[in-house]
Amino acid sequence: MAKNVIRSVKGTRDYYPEEMGVRTWLYQKMRKVSESFGYSEYEGPLLERFDLYVAKSSEEIVEKQSFVFEDRGGDRLTLRPELTPTLARMVASRQNQLTFPLRWWSFGPFWRYERPQKGRTREFFQWNIDMVGDDSPEADAELVAIAATFLREVGLKPDEVQVMVNNRRLMDAQLGKMGIAPEARPDVFNLIDRRDKLSQESWTAYAGELGLSPEQIEGIVALIQNKDLWQESPELVRLFQTLSSYGIEEYVQFAPHIIRGLVYYTGTVFEAWDTSGEHRAIFGGGRYDNLVADVGGDPVGGVGFAVGDLVLTLVLQDLNRLPDFSDSTAPVYFTLFDEALLQTSLELANQLREAGIRVSSQLQADKLGKQFKYADRIGAKVALVLGPDEATNQQISYKNLKTGDQVTIAQQEMVENLRQVLEATKPS
Repeated sequence: MAKNVIRSVKGTRDYYPEEMGVRTWLYQKMRKVSESFGYSEYEGPLLERFDLYVAKSSEEIVEKQSFVFEDRGGDRLTLRPELTPTLARMVASRQNQLTFPLRWWSFGPFWRYERPQKGRTREFFQWNIDMVGDDSPEADAELVAIAATFLREVGLKPDEVQVMVNNRRLMDAQLGKMGIAPEARPDVFNLIDRRDKLSQESWTAYAGELGLSPEQIEGIVALIQNKDLWQESPELVRLFQTLSSYGIEEYVQFAPHIIRGLVYYTGTVFEAWDTSGEHRAIFGGGRYDNLVADVGGDPVGGVGFAVGDLVLTLVLQDLNRLPDFSDSTAPVYFTLFDEALLQTSLELANQLREAGIRVSSQLQADKLGKQFKYADRIGAKVALVLGPDEATNQQISYKNLKTGDQVTIAQQEMVENLRQVLEATKPS
């Protein structure tokens, strides 16, 4: 790299065409799954008032990870670190005009000021999908089913990824049985959430710092290992019964150690993890019953989840499940024999575009050998040649860049012939 090239901002990513291809592919999959369940796309602003997140997101996000600044009017603003508070604000703003339950989804950029590392950047793209206005376990089940359906849609198998489900009301009741005071339970939830993020020694020390007795610590360890605990939650019983209708049960399991760190979750919570344990959580979400009221609206519950693009992409890369995005967006390259034929070449290329065939055009004459080489390097499958003889005889020649075969045909046969050739070049 030249010394005078300005570097990108730490924690951001440059999306060259191959990386952009991955992001666009994921977006298309997210759109397909969202719309298949009847969800409508929406978007919120990239800037929000800092107050929107205070006491509504985790302390870590608010105090340590938000990009916060004052505008020229003195208002404290932040680049959005997540979307659920924005959704709640938007619902509260037009609550009397909306038809519930809402089924909304979005995909866009977010920012968190944290240490960049594998699977974590300061700027990232995220899919958010929520149902607002249905408080039933069946609504929770629908979002879990959407999550599992999406994993299946991008080619991940149930022995490779799992959606792990728990319920905070269930866990809250269990902590109450241990004599843990209500005001201490948010800290204990955070302790449970960090179980897989700390060493055994560090986790036990953290539990002691919270004032938990050895018996309570032992009880919490037993609690998060109890795989049958879900049967004590009527919500989870109904959720798992409902999931049997979606055909994705093999992607879902009960996991009592899943608790989620955000303070606004009130009921069912879930996360997706790769079974190899190589990565952070692929995504997470859950039920939030108080958030709309917290931002000034009437009480209405919601449930949703968010999927960041980075960890998901790493998982797909490791399992070789991403399509090849190295090819040119145009499989046909129209060469230029000489400047006198430029206008005719461009007109013929445009005929192909109008027929739905993607074409790139050479705009300055050069040696045909160099043009063929360039077309091959950018991933084109076919190179078209319009020389003086072809122009006189209303013909066109094309070279199959994969086989090297070159054929001359009538221009009126060009569209149909190229369609057949391109279809034959698709990977089987």
